[in-house]
Parts: sequence; C-alpha cells; structure tokens
Amino acid sequence: MKCRTEYLYFHTETRRAYINITDKVAAVVEASGVREGMVLVSAMHITAAVYVNDAEDGLIADIDEWLEHLTPSGRDYRHHRTGEDNGDAHLKSLLLHHEVIVPVTKGELDLGTWQQVYYAEFDGQRRKRLILKVMGE
Repeated sequence: MKCRTEYLYFHTETRRAYINITDKVAAVVEASGVREGMVLVSAMHITAAVYVNDAEDGLIADIDEWLEHLTPSGRDYRHHRTGEDNGDAHLKSLLLHHEVIVPVTKGELDLGTWQQVYYAEFDGQRRKRLILKVMGE
C-alpha cells in the first residue's frame, strides 16, 4: 500500500471563510501515485471544518447564514469564561465536522458531478493547518 501525507496551511484575512481546496487535494492525490484508494482531508484545528458540497456562491452564503443562526457569534458562551471569544467557532466546526474521506478511483478524486472539497474557517486571522493523507494502491 502507498501512503502520502501533506499539509496545507491557511491564514485567512477574515474570521470566517470558505475555501475550495478541491484542486489542491487532487494535486496531492496525483503526486501520491495512488490509483485506487482514498484521501483523508482533516482540519487540525477545533475551530475549522472540512466538507463536501456544491461550489455555488449562494449556497455558501446560505451555509454561513445557517451556521450563524444556529451558533451566533457575539453570544456569551460558557467557553468565553476561559478568556477565549470563539465559542461559536467550536460549535460551527462540530456542525460541519472536521474531516472527510474522498474515494480515489483511477488516480483521481471520485466526486459527484457538483461535489467540491471545502475548508471552512470559523476563527481565522491566524495560521491554521490541514492534513491530507492519501492511502491505497
């Protein structure tokens, strides 16, 4: 079995951001030489997420509004008693989850017609890391 691990780094200018990383994930898969297997895409921070969905601006705005409705920023979360101010970011991450596994078939990401891989940042403006681990034959 072949394995390849790479890291992507992000430093967003805004606190919340949604970044299409499909091409970067595909490039790592190609470099791995894996023809049949999978790639794990995992945010290594508890205030970020990775998800698969459509790359449509209206949908991305809807996702952001939905998350903000469920976990509003500026609210007095118990977590803030620790000196932090990002309680909402932790909850947003839980809603979208921190990782996805994408199949690799014939050396390429095996995504549906409109599916794209996204990194979602909820407490940005500082350096964050994401791991890509390709495994297979």
